[in-house]
This record gives sequence, C-alpha cells and structure tokens, in this order.
Amino acid sequence: MKAIVTIIFIIFFGITAQAQNNTKEVQVETIEMTIVTTTETKNEVKTETTTEVARLYKFKNSRVKKALSFTTKRNKAKMA
Repeated sequence: MKAIVTIIFIIFFGITAQAQNNTKEVQVETIEMTIVTTTETKNEVKTETTTEVARLYKFKNSRVKKALSFTTKRNKAKMA
C-alpha cells in the first residue's frame, strides 16, 4: 500500500512539473569589444645563481643517519 501511494505521488509531481510553461525567450544584448595591441617589448632576462651544498656523510654513526634509522621496541617481531 505504501509503495503504491509513493508511486502515485511521484507520477503526480512529475506530471505537474512537466505541465509548467515557463519558457520565456531571453533577449541578449550584444556588446562590441575592441582589441588593443601594445607594441611595448621587454627583453629582460633574470638569471639567479644560487649555490646549494649537499652533504654526504662518510661515517655510519653520523647524526642524520642515526635519526633516520631509529627503531622502537614495538618494531621487533614477537614469538607467539
């Protein structure tokens, strides 16, 4: 019974939505735009010379490698 009532309501609202005749023709005002060309040329090239240094650590016990390869107590496998 509930399904039949919902189908009737859906059909009713669909028919009333299609029955609306609100199609108005919209008049669009056209605007003429002109193209402005500039003859100004700029030939400026900026070059940045930055020197960056990358460090390589020779030793196993360097601070960075130690910090990156840390392990916790919970990383270890447990025997069941």
